[in-house]
Amino acid sequence: MPQPPAFADILAARELLAGHLPATPMWSYPALDAVTGATVHVKHENVQPVGAFKVRGGLTLLSGLTPAQRARGLVTYSTGNHAQSLAYACAAFDVSCTVVMPETVSEGKARAARALGATVILHGADMGAAQERAEKLAADDGRYLVSPGDTPALLAGVGTLYLEVFQARPDLDAVVVPVGSGTGAAAACLVAAQLAPNCRVIAVQSSAAPAAHDSWRDGVCVQRPHHTTVEGLATGRGFALPQQVMRSGLADFHLVSDAQIGAAQQLLAGHAHTLAEGAGAAALAAVLARPQDFTGQRIAVVCTGGNASTTEIAALSAGTASRRMVSAAPLCARGDEPQQPEHDQGQK
Repeated sequence: MPQPPAFADILAARELLAGHLPATPMWSYPALDAVTGATVHVKHENVQPVGAFKVRGGLTLLSGLTPAQRARGLVTYSTGNHAQSLAYACAAFDVSCTVVMPETVSEGKARAARALGATVILHGADMGAAQERAEKLAADDGRYLVSPGDTPALLAGVGTLYLEVFQARPDLDAVVVPVGSGTGAAAACLVAAQLAPNCRVIAVQSSAAPAAHDSWRDGVCVQRPHHTTVEGLATGRGFALPQQVMRSGLADFHLVSDAQIGAAQQLLAGHAHTLAEGAGAAALAAVLARPQDFTGQRIAVVCTGGNASTTEIAALSAGTASRRMVSAAPLCARGDEPQQPEHDQGQK
């Protein structure tokens, strides 16, 4: 098993990324604080050039490859954001990129990876089948195989996100991180241990795809069926590298339902002016599901991505319209004109 990156590797990744990516904002919103009962800082990784935090890892990986490794071309497997991030990084370094995605992946995410220059192969019903096909392609063609979870350089790159978080808010009580493969939560553990040892790192995953949660709980990587509609969390097994770090660094690991994630998406849209895909809203969903753990505290929630599918966007629109109809109904029944909702003012 590969070894986790050292804190020095994360600092080095920050230097590598300085010429590629600016720091992303972290803002608080009074309306969101009022709903959660906590002081919530939203780390906006949804504004990255590919709409997700994983681009940090992709660029760090490509920066560290030798010319011979780049010449071989890369192959990986993904449900979406890792695919786009690696495709983006390969385009930046003029490296051939092949991505195997499950046949069930949204057309939008496959199209986005192709637009970045990747060859996209749709194969199988889930990530397990996509992984097998990617491994065979790597073996047959001599390509450099990139695991989305067990690649130290990806984890080191993602760690730069938490350097920004703790530099901006060194007094946080907790940081809440969505988990698919687990690189984000593992990176948070590594950085918090150095910069904010009193800050709790809390992971969250969909209860309809609990492989990472169960792997952490059981102390060994396990496979689990996954039925979540949240693509960024749809992994069916634990990854050894992030699990090793999370076992010693996490304060807790929560499960939330897809419905709770959908409600958090609505809240981010209405109270934080933020389009989040399901995985990007999972951290806030955990805060809403367990208010007793966070009331009165200073917390960061990582909005890991904004690549919402057309189905998710339609659901957000329908939910907003329904809330407006319900809130207006009593006024209309009295013959009054419905009032326009006030706009929340986010604090920068």
